[in-house]
Amino acid sequence: MHTPENEAHRRDAADPGHRHLFHVPPADGGRYPDAAYLAGNSLGLQPRATRDELLTDLDAWRRLGVEGHLEAERPWLPYHESLTAPAARLVGARPAETVVMNSLTVNLHLLMVSFYRPAGERTRIVIEDSAFPSDSYAVRSQARFHGLDPDTTVVRLKPRPGTDTLGTEEVLDFLAREGHTVALLLLGGVNYLTGELMDIPAVTAAGRAAGAVIGWDLAHAAGNVPLALHDWDVDFAAWCSYKYLNSGPGAPGGVFVHERHLGDPALPRFEGWWSTEAATRFEMTPVSRPPATVEAWQISNPPIFAMGPVRTSLELFDSVGMPALRERSLRLTAWLEQLLDEVTPGRPLTVVTPRDPARRGCQLSVRIGVGSANELTKRLRHEHGVIADAREPDVVRFAPVPLYSTYHDCWRVAEALAAVVAEEG
Repeated sequence: MHTPENEAHRRDAADPGHRHLFHVPPADGGRYPDAAYLAGNSLGLQPRATRDELLTDLDAWRRLGVEGHLEAERPWLPYHESLTAPAARLVGARPAETVVMNSLTVNLHLLMVSFYRPAGERTRIVIEDSAFPSDSYAVRSQARFHGLDPDTTVVRLKPRPGTDTLGTEEVLDFLAREGHTVALLLLGGVNYLTGELMDIPAVTAAGRAAGAVIGWDLAHAAGNVPLALHDWDVDFAAWCSYKYLNSGPGAPGGVFVHERHLGDPALPRFEGWWSTEAATRFEMTPVSRPPATVEAWQISNPPIFAMGPVRTSLELFDSVGMPALRERSLRLTAWLEQLLDEVTPGRPLTVVTPRDPARRGCQLSVRIGVGSANELTKRLRHEHGVIADAREPDVVRFAPVPLYSTYHDCWRVAEALAAVVAEEG
């Protein structure tokens, strides 16, 4: 390593972030007490406030039993409503367009019930070839549900030969040529494998001009990059909250539906108890009266103990603000890139994430040319206390999350890679 360790400490003193608000796991190797945790794109760290906040909700159940629905400090009946405004601010939406519910793939299915309506020659679903497997399974099963062949209905857009990422131009070119056959375009806002940030407004505009419905999987975008879903005219979107939103494993995700679709009686939807107007829910009538908001897509009452950590996290994002986080993200990711540029030459390591900061979130993915990604991440963890994320067979993902990652964490990544991966010779 050419960059001295004290330079990392100097940068941390000048640009400290909010690490003190989180629990950082102890190191499982190496010479530092805490792990260098760069796996927040897989599971975010636990905010220190989460435990006490969750215990408050548990205590209400102990003290009040069923009466907690109305009498708890944070009553359970309208609990999800306290998440709506901060979730809307996070993704650039209006409160009526936003709800926290379910998990990501469940939400994508519920949304596709409404928005994937194949007819005539317009039947195809377009995803990126490197989409997260769950998305691939979901769209293929939707095609089968409509009696279509998933092998011909689902189009997987690939990067140009010799490149690692699917650029916006490739998507726009496809839509210009074949947009008339597309019923649904469903892409990841930030690609889980490469960390590439798509040009969401440009792709959305082109897709809508072609007559397609435009949905976005924002699992790796929400809490990572600024979003403006309403102004970008996105039809629908869904995201999880256990990655950059730090709400815990399996935490409820979020849903956005543009207001032009709200209250549309022609849109089919699955319904349940929470799909009807809250004011009439306990009248127990047999016919639902859905509100003209995205809450009409809800089905079941929310899981309170899973919602609490989401609320705690969203309060933190409201306090710090996405603009400030994005600015620190750009600085931190650029620093990690600079350090990797010192290490990768002469080693079987290639950064596959776009170098343009505007085309990526806070993730740099490294392709390894020798050995397996899993084995490399095990050595990084057990020999150097660096926690990263492997995607077999050959990609290791490093996410310098601006809320809690440090410049010293990034320095440790580069130092560990230099020690573990031998130079070619």
